[in-house]
Amino acid sequence: MTSTSLSKGANLPVTVGSVRAVLGWTGGAGAPDADASALLLGADGRVRDDGDFVFYNQPQHASGAVRHLGKRQDAGVTTDTVEVDLRALEPGIERVVLGASADGGPFGRLSGLTLRLLDAGTQREFARFEMAATTETAFIGGELYLRGGQWKFRAIGQGYASGLAGLATDFGISVDEEPGPVAPVATVPPVVRPAAVPASPPPRAVPAPGPPPASRMPSAPPVPPAPPASAPRLTKGEERLPVDMRKRLSLRKEQVAVSLRKHGAEGVTARVVLILDASGSMSFLYAKGVVADVVERMAAVAAQVDDDGAMQAWTFASHAARLPDLTLGELPEWLRLHVRVGELSLFRRGKKPRRGLLPGQVDMRTVGIQNEEQKAIAEVRTYVREHPAADPTLVLFFSDGGVYRNNEIERELREAVEEPIFWQFVGLGRSHYGVLERFDSLPGRRVDNVGFFAVDDIANLPDPELYDRLLSEFPAWITAARRQGIL
Repeated sequence: MTSTSLSKGANLPVTVGSVRAVLGWTGGAGAPDADASALLLGADGRVRDDGDFVFYNQPQHASGAVRHLGKRQDAGVTTDTVEVDLRALEPGIERVVLGASADGGPFGRLSGLTLRLLDAGTQREFARFEMAATTETAFIGGELYLRGGQWKFRAIGQGYASGLAGLATDFGISVDEEPGPVAPVATVPPVVRPAAVPASPPPRAVPAPGPPPASRMPSAPPVPPAPPASAPRLTKGEERLPVDMRKRLSLRKEQVAVSLRKHGAEGVTARVVLILDASGSMSFLYAKGVVADVVERMAAVAAQVDDDGAMQAWTFASHAARLPDLTLGELPEWLRLHVRVGELSLFRRGKKPRRGLLPGQVDMRTVGIQNEEQKAIAEVRTYVREHPAADPTLVLFFSDGGVYRNNEIERELREAVEEPIFWQFVGLGRSHYGVLERFDSLPGRRVDNVGFFAVDDIANLPDPELYDRLLSEFPAWITAARRQGIL
């Protein structure tokens, strides 16, 4: 079988029963990772449900007809493969789109980007499509399509800047498209890199306040019950919350108070700032309501620590954007209006203003989809300088990884050493946290102004453990910063 070299827009008949689509590239310093995927489409050009999206976190279609086989490396070339058994596709499936997404930068940073089609039975190549890319973070290499009872392949080579979320959204996967309930009905399994994390468990029950389970108890002696002085503070607006949310908040404030006392910071006050990653890979955590749950849990920190119980908030991806302040009494509405990510595809609707944007909402398309943590860090530093406060600032920074601006991030955080800000980063179960994971060991700082930890599944992390980890380094920084005259 002779391999046919295809140009953009070309097509050819597919005469084999099972096809392996092999995406290949070579990387280098600063190059992103790439992931192949496939979408099974009906005659209307859309998926029937989220099960028709095959990618690294959902590697096999229920029919068994499409499988994500994963990555390999050979002589410096990385490949990621999807196999399509055309004979096993269910009736009604008329197209299989062969897509890809880049994590940590655009496809233009990869060289030798090629899609090869192989006969899955003999492993012989029968078509090759060499592609060019620039700023795209999502890419459609080609599609297998049914025409007059014959399967064919079309070389597309179309990229766009909306990442995995945009790729999915364009073909009917729901990614929090319109304002409404925090957790949409139709969702895609949460983004988890290969090697893996178990599937998301049932919704987390709110635990009663108290120490962590015995299996996780630290070696230090048990801490006696909190004295009355550690009682949760009453926060303005708390009485306006729905009953169930008010009960959760009360329990969580108690646990925050206990965690602070365990770390020698009972009664501490601080300005609390929240930063939420809105890059494309985060879209599934938003759609499943995980991010909304994180924000509600962080509201308890502000309620217990901040002098007015409010949080300043930012979101970021390619750019940073200031969100309205989160005041406790407006928490349900704030979650509904502002916990959002890339809900409209750039590829499908261009750059026109989002229809139906409500007052105070950020058009998330202007935020973009890549990871530029340093921009959010810089904006918060500027805000703190321009709005000095008697209390230190505690920044709660949530991201699922994909960190690649290591030098820029390190420069911002090193310069921030002399400022009254502690940066607590929380990784949401992915990898590639770059310099953030190494900051504790970086020399040349008067004080350690950065904390970092990652969790595989924050939705299943009990409140006591979450608050203990979240607040473990902040008190030590306060002590050191006071000693050095920073506070």
